[in-house]
Amino acid sequence: MTQSERDGSQTWTSPNPEHAGDAEADLQASLADLARLVAGAYGLKELLARVATYAARAIPGADGAGVTLLRPGRSDNRVEALAASAAFVEQIDAIQYDVVNEGPCITAALERRTVRSGSLAGEKMWPRFGPRVGRLGVHSVLSLPLLLPDQLVGAINVYAHAKDVFDDHAAEIGELFAAPAAVAIHNAQALAEALTLATQLQSALSSRPVIDQAVGIIRARSGITTDDAFARLRAISQAENIKLNVVAQQVVYEAVRRARARHSDS
Repeated sequence: MTQSERDGSQTWTSPNPEHAGDAEADLQASLADLARLVAGAYGLKELLARVATYAARAIPGADGAGVTLLRPGRSDNRVEALAASAAFVEQIDAIQYDVVNEGPCITAALERRTVRSGSLAGEKMWPRFGPRVGRLGVHSVLSLPLLLPDQLVGAINVYAHAKDVFDDHAAEIGELFAAPAAVAIHNAQALAEALTLATQLQSALSSRPVIDQAVGIIRARSGITTDDAFARLRAISQAENIKLNVVAQQVVYEAVRRARARHSDS
């Protein structure tokens, strides 16, 4: 029985007590590493790779794991970023998203539930994905949605080469790991977006003086208003598919060149 089937309980019991200690130690170590992740210390891609590595260590039987980050506000398979703990996982992700557009991560994301298979080659849920992955010698998968109360962040995919590797116990551990992982990834994503916005704003502020100069030059030449001069700059930018500040720089450069030419002739 998985965590979701037990109404959110955060405890689990191993069907094999002989290995319970090792499994719990791996889970606790991975959760501790996850808690120590400081989003500002890593880029988003590196943070996702670390989460994938921790997931592969935490979940019993895993040979590799991948993390898929979905675009904000979407519940389909529109992928924003990928990371993997092993090269074979990257190959599987390429099949899932770029070749067949079906697979465990897509199902977990769309249905917002844990999914698993112990025999991918014959898996009827993913008739195009499963046989391709089976031919790579990968037969077991456990996919866990990364969920916040009001948002789907992405999914964790855990793979094993052997058949029937991930049982209820592995799913419980995966769900225990996925909950804080969703928070860490969401925070990192929010920070990355904030840094991007700050860079864009800084670029806009640094571009403003040259844009103002170009507007002034156009006004002086044409006798039009400030709004009309700016609209002319923007029209050139859109028509030639060139950034507005680049168009403004060209206008200023041309004005300076002409002024120097007149000065040389006088």
